[in-house]
Amino acid sequence: MAHRGHNVTCVDIDEKKITMMQQGISPIYEQDLEELMYINEEKLGYTTDYKSVYKNADAIFIGVGTPEQPDGSANLSYIATVARQIAETVEKDCLVVVKSTVPVGTNDKVEQFIQDFLVNDVNVQVASNPEFLAQGTAVRDTLEAARIIIGTNSIKAENTLMAIYEPFGLPIVSVSRRSAEMIKYAANDFLALKISYMNDIANLCELVGADIEDVARGMGFDSRIGSKFLNAGIGYGGSCFPKDTKALDYLATLHGYELRTVKAAIDVNNDQKILLYKKACQRLITFNGLKVAVLGLTFKSGTDDLREAPSLDNVPLLLAQGADIYAYDPIGSENFRRRFPETSSEREVEYSKGSIHYVRSAEAALDGANVCFIFTEWGEIKAVMPEDYNRLMRTPLVYDGRNIYDVNEMRESGVEYYSIGRK
Repeated sequence: MAHRGHNVTCVDIDEKKITMMQQGISPIYEQDLEELMYINEEKLGYTTDYKSVYKNADAIFIGVGTPEQPDGSANLSYIATVARQIAETVEKDCLVVVKSTVPVGTNDKVEQFIQDFLVNDVNVQVASNPEFLAQGTAVRDTLEAARIIIGTNSIKAENTLMAIYEPFGLPIVSVSRRSAEMIKYAANDFLALKISYMNDIANLCELVGADIEDVARGMGFDSRIGSKFLNAGIGYGGSCFPKDTKALDYLATLHGYELRTVKAAIDVNNDQKILLYKKACQRLITFNGLKVAVLGLTFKSGTDDLREAPSLDNVPLLLAQGADIYAYDPIGSENFRRRFPETSSEREVEYSKGSIHYVRSAEAALDGANVCFIFTEWGEIKAVMPEDYNRLMRTPLVYDGRNIYDVNEMRESGVEYYSIGRK
């Protein structure tokens, strides 16, 4: 927003994050983000004092989390907290824009909630403006978006959002608030469906002797299908697809409807995450006492986000079996370490039978390893050559969840290699 000419103040309750941003440091890893913070520092401010910011704002964008609850529904408590703060603080007419992913109908509730707690005699309207970006490429996805979705229930709110996004020079799709809310879920869940479908086909390819990469290439030429999101692997993760599929399924159930396709995507993805572990269990008697190299901890490359990462499903299973894990990730190790503290002589951490250690290179993880699991397609991991596995590992046994390597090259290098959807 600042890069496109607006004066922006970022509000958070976490003083540590605000202090970091005031120093020009991003609290999350995202390519090009700190550079934009530096370039636009004159138009950017950061504070925990929401009252001083909200009272004179022309527009307030809500971008708080809506995490998944145990029943699959979205937790809207953070939305409610901000909405009440706005209602009790604003001193002039303004537009409240919900960017958070919320169930259909939430914007109606937010508008009523603000009216219920409004202190001053001002007009506050609410609009929906869901975001469409991928972690690791979020800056580019925002500045060069395929489209901007705005959902409004008044001409005034529509005109305000149109003016805010006019400097972006991007296509704007203007719909009702409820349609905008549904577009976000429908788009994310469609991509999740596409991934799960390809993983399902990949599993069948292995059984019948086809190659999923050949199949995907042939499908990708069809303009009705497209070539994106056709890569088979060990399932989707992150902050969006897992949460949004469950939330839409929950919403349908509330209305007495069953989204059978979305349910199937959820089921396929849950099974896919531990597919390689199950394959390894068929090959090995036990993991007890084995050195296991784990390459990649984040749910995808280009981010330090661990949410719904396959590593979170597989590492506990390996530890419970007694594996001695040596893990490498160029960005995500520190976040992972907070969940699974390192086993060391100074601080012995019991993980049933196994132990975990964090190393600074893929080679260090592979050195003397009996088996290797690849969970993330980082460039640093792709740079490891097939012959390196044979040279470094005690037993060159590799389970690749991202289909990084050519099957024949791995075989020719003397590696026993298992991937997804390929013989």
